[in-house]
Amino acid sequence: MKKIKFGILLGICAGIIDIIPMIAKKITWDANLSAFFLWVIAGFFIAAADIKLKGALKGLLVSFLLLIPVAFLVWYSDTSSIIPMAISTVILGASLGFLIEKYGK
Repeated sequence: MKKIKFGILLGICAGIIDIIPMIAKKITWDANLSAFFLWVIAGFFIAAADIKLKGALKGLLVSFLLLIPVAFLVWYSDTSSIIPMAISTVILGASLGFLIEKYGK
């Protein structure tokens, strides 16, 4: 359970990091909340998943799986946002996976 709480805490941190530039660009609050909670949920699932991958790879996999539904909605309304979303998912997802594996025990 400690690992899951740590994953959620790191997910909150990743969510805050992700929405700071969104707030600066005056993106709507529904998009900000969606991005924030994607990372909170990603932290939970990365910590709880029993996938036999190294931490960073597990973080990438789980984060991109969670991003897929959101990406379709964003792609429909603003295709130029997909690349920044993918880049932040690579950075934050791998970081979450690495940190949860290393310090979440």
